Amino acid sequence: MQPPARAHTAWLIARLVVGAVVAAAVVAQGISTISAAAAAGQHVPTATANFFSYFTILSNAATAIVLGWAGLSRLPRRRRDAVDPPALAACLVCVTTYMLITCVVYNLLLRAVSIGPDTVGWANEIMHVWAPLYLLADVVFGTGHRRVRWRVAVAAVLFPIAWIAYTLVRAPLITAPGSGAPYWYPYPFLDPYAGPDGWGGVVGYIVAIAAGVIVVAFGVVAVLRLRLPPPASTAGSRPPVSIEGDRPIR
Repeated sequence: MQPPARAHTAWLIARLVVGAVVAAAVVAQGISTISAAAAAGQHVPTATANFFSYFTILSNAATAIVLGWAGLSRLPRRRRDAVDPPALAACLVCVTTYMLITCVVYNLLLRAVSIGPDTVGWANEIMHVWAPLYLLADVVFGTGHRRVRWRVAVAAVLFPIAWIAYTLVRAPLITAPGSGAPYWYPYPFLDPYAGPDGWGGVVGYIVAIAAGVIVVAFGVVAVLRLRLPPPASTAGSRPPVSIEGDRPIR
């Protein structure tokens, strides 16, 4: 049964509002972080590149773009009850996965150690708590979703793998702006020098987080497949054909 038109409009507005709030949070935190780096005499291009090397920032920026796309694509009245196009549906699965992982990892591993003087409190909570919870609610209750294939969950794993590879390759090439150490890792669980377990601990965290990404991605796809019926088969829907002559009767 199709939800009422008001429900479609409500979720359209919610996607646009949340997308705008997430974008504002990223911008506010970026201004604070880069301004603090400049005030401390740090190399601003490096500080800027470091800011956009955080998985949290990348996943929130992607969320703002995808939610804006989801909302703006439905602005014409005739499209407000339409189903998300395949590319948008896949992107929503991906950003939902990344944001839920961000929420879990931050609140389990980083909340006590990542609050600095340049942290914008409200933006921090939006990016790590409220935006992920909204995306979870959107998957479970939102309208307009498309039933996606399982391979979308597999595709969702590619970006975190690429980000980890980028991080580990880049880290030894960057001097830490604050400490002057000849390396810079965005998170302590990826820093082999931050704990007694060294690279063994880093590999353990990477494996655990990769497993979490896989579980969450397949979980998001499973929820959508349970909520949404498979497309109706078109078998038997062809018009009858007469055996008299060779022309169909329409």
